[in-house]
Amino acid sequence: MKQMRKWTLYLLMTVLVISAVAAGLPQQANAAENDDLGLDAGAAILVDAATGEILYEKNADKLMGVASMSKMMTEYNVLEAIKEGKISWDQKVKINNYIHRLSGAPGLSNIGLTEGEEYTVKELYQAMGIFSGNAATVALAELLAGTEKNYINVMNEKAEELGLKDYKFVNSSGLNNTDLLGNYPAGSETDENEMSAKAVAKLAYHLLNDYPEVLETSSMPKLKFRDNRTYANFNWLLPSLVFGYEGADGLKTGSTDYAGYNVTATAKRGDQRIIAVIMKSETKNSRFTEATKLLDYGFNNFSTEEVLPAGYTVKGNESLKVTKGKEDTVKIQTSDAVNLMIKKTDKENYVAKLVLDDKKVNSNGEIAAPVKKGDKVGKVTLETKDGKAVQFLTSDGEKKASVDVVAAETVEKANWFVLAMRGVGSFFANIWDSVSSTVKGWF
Repeated sequence: MKQMRKWTLYLLMTVLVISAVAAGLPQQANAAENDDLGLDAGAAILVDAATGEILYEKNADKLMGVASMSKMMTEYNVLEAIKEGKISWDQKVKINNYIHRLSGAPGLSNIGLTEGEEYTVKELYQAMGIFSGNAATVALAELLAGTEKNYINVMNEKAEELGLKDYKFVNSSGLNNTDLLGNYPAGSETDENEMSAKAVAKLAYHLLNDYPEVLETSSMPKLKFRDNRTYANFNWLLPSLVFGYEGADGLKTGSTDYAGYNVTATAKRGDQRIIAVIMKSETKNSRFTEATKLLDYGFNNFSTEEVLPAGYTVKGNESLKVTKGKEDTVKIQTSDAVNLMIKKTDKENYVAKLVLDDKKVNSNGEIAAPVKKGDKVGKVTLETKDGKAVQFLTSDGEKKASVDVVAAETVEKANWFVLAMRGVGSFFANIWDSVSSTVKGWF
């Protein structure tokens, strides 16, 4: 008897374990689908360059060493200063003793700059953007703000303006402060710049959209400098270089002992441009192989699709009640189409959610006449069937996942006579209802 009880208990436990495992299988499969691309990276993110829509992320909010990818901030500030007429490409910059010494420091990425000699802004910018010249970056920082210490304030102000949430800047170059020959502008002696992958992607997004001319430099596979030497671009994803990727034309690499090996890559195929950020990869080469995986994932799985057409109506909400109008209802519809970069197999995974404007539509879902065709009455937002909102880098991008809902026709206000007759009709209707209820009560 005892033996039978043991076997019964054993079988019961086995059934329970199998059931639990079976119940967990779909979740494990979903987790594998959602991540993991198996990237050799501490953090990564993939975004649509046109809208900032986030297509993939891994530890994207974690603050990490960013190294020379922080030079994208100086690229942005230089291009902005040129646009505003504060500096010019042919403006001369005289090299001081510190920048000269830094340009010759062993083990650092640099193009030698001679003390007392003048270089144009364009020469220094190309040295920074193509060969990641650290001394050239400091020279530009001093040009923009007087000193590199002052320039840290410029970096922080611009980061706040661009909405970068996770960042810390202690110098302009992205080097560890210990490499700056004792002249570190902020932080402690051993500090270096940090950003999250999301902040890096947002900086790259703004750089590409505000100053697309950045690609004229970042796409150059090599730089022939005035010293008659040729310097290869560190971004080996450019088509003619070691890890050549079709359509790659930017953007910036970076590496230090603390940060590991990083790359912010962008590529365009047809009308589709995406940005991929890889942070803290193990080797110089692996950052490019992992960026290739991420770019391939984007181009192979996503495309820009019309998720909602113009004139779309949400089922069950095709019209609104109208008060004091010649008509009792007004048809409503979306004003424009909604286009998003989505997985090619996921078009049916999005649902439209109607949000009415409570300043125009009352709590009973009524709008007062007159209503003109094209009047905005609310908006439709898109979310996935599991209730998750579509994620974007910026608030402006979030607007891409919504569209105005407008009146599809005009409903004029009824004149006083019609309104009066309606009032009389309502009065007698109420009396009739009351009498009917009373008579029914007699029986």
